[in-house]
Amino acid sequence: MSLVLGLGAPALAAGLVAVLVTVAIERWGGRVGGVLGTMPSTIVPAAVGIWSQSASVDDFIAAMAVTPVGMWVDVMFLWSWRVLPGWVGGDGGTTTLVRVLVSSIALWSAAALSVVMLLGWARASGVPLPPIGIAALLLSVVFGVIACRSNPPTPGGSRPVRGRTLVARGTLAGLAIGVSVLFARVGGPLLAGVAAVFPAIFITTMVSLWWSQGRAVQAGAVGPMMLGASSVSAYALFAGVLLPMLGGVTGSVVAWLAALVVVTLPSWAWLSARARRQRPS
Repeated sequence: MSLVLGLGAPALAAGLVAVLVTVAIERWGGRVGGVLGTMPSTIVPAAVGIWSQSASVDDFIAAMAVTPVGMWVDVMFLWSWRVLPGWVGGDGGTTTLVRVLVSSIALWSAAALSVVMLLGWARASGVPLPPIGIAALLLSVVFGVIACRSNPPTPGGSRPVRGRTLVARGTLAGLAIGVSVLFARVGGPLLAGVAAVFPAIFITTMVSLWWSQGRAVQAGAVGPMMLGASSVSAYALFAGVLLPMLGGVTGSVVAWLAALVVVTLPSWAWLSARARRQRPS
């Protein structure tokens, strides 16, 4: 029963988030939906769970410090969806989508394995992890800004989305998260580390937007999602300090608001200002 609950709760949360992210992008376009849809969500209960299970404050801080590194790998996964369509060829439709999906997961796997091994070496060598997490957050912001500066138009979806499509999106994301959590439970430390940063929600978002709304909507969401995802890294770093100080509930709320103020709102304001400047007079 505990295994079912342990897999079911994260899977359900991931499915709900995947639906909300894609609906936000379809309704408001990639600029607004991409940023708002990547606000800290599943990381919040995950951080509380890690805090309750950590043997020490140092262990919890270390876990939160490596989260931005995993998120940087996921941000690079999103970037690959910008560049791969022009490299893999295909018919521009389903064939190209499948090639991009397979190639992006292969690239992510190689990067994630490398990062997990490097982090294991760093901790074993006594290298402090919080500075690494801060550097990863800054890198994510830099790559997000670069991606947004060269971002294609960010249209909203023009095709009506049926309820069964939303259910399918949520189910796919939930299955992906459930499998990754299962790997983390039954696999070794290396497999657990890779599974912890698996970009299930990003995969579901990219595939479902391309499939249901076309490549233009999906492509327009990449840059804002890269920038907005940095808020998850910011939340993790804030949580590493605030949860031990304020407790699980209060610390989570303050960390979430801090990530919103530091990353999400400035990102939204900057992208909105750019959109106004680029609008024909």
